[in-house]
Amino acid sequence: MPPQSHDLRLRWRRALLAARPARGNGGPDPDPYAENLLARWAEPQRRYHDTAHLAAVLDRIDVLEQYAHDPDLVRLAAWFHDAVYLPDRSENEERSARLAERALPEAGLSAQATAEVARLVRLTVTHAPEDGDTNGAVLCDADLAILAAAPDAYTAYTAAVREEYAFVPDPAFRAGRAVVLRQLLALPRLFRTPHGEREWEAAARANLRAELALLTA
Repeated sequence: MPPQSHDLRLRWRRALLAARPARGNGGPDPDPYAENLLARWAEPQRRYHDTAHLAAVLDRIDVLEQYAHDPDLVRLAAWFHDAVYLPDRSENEERSARLAERALPEAGLSAQATAEVARLVRLTVTHAPEDGDTNGAVLCDADLAILAAAPDAYTAYTAAVREEYAFVPDPAFRAGRAVVLRQLLALPRLFRTPHGEREWEAAARANLRAELALLTA
């Protein structure tokens, strides 16, 4: 097993066991669920939405966990948020949320905790948590933090996204991507946690503006 997969399996186990404290180690074995999810995240159609992205989102949740009401449920939502991912489909988040709704009760989570994870997964359609939604703010900020990456890493991210959409002709991709970038830049703020606003907002907007300029040159 690659080292990253081993680390991710351990992180899944910690989050799941922490989220089901009443049952703890007496519940179902977490490992089969990790195996299923890791297989999904390693599917060949993925170039950006892969295990590296999952690990990065989990790393950012670790940075932001002080702002979340239920950080371990946010971590579980990160595992599921792109668990179903087909670039040519529009219902990936909904299908991912339904996967969580099926798997997590089997894995020992309560109905309430499962519902919260599924809600968070569905929130990644818009990345627009309501004020006071601390769990949603942490997940969305962690997922969008790539927008604030250093220029070389941001370029690699955009190239990977383009590879995932290789089936889309270049003019159509450029036009569609430009629409997405303009929508993001029109938001009053990209990040909802204090850390995100302080550390990532300005860099993300600079990256988005630079990419938009390239696309529309």
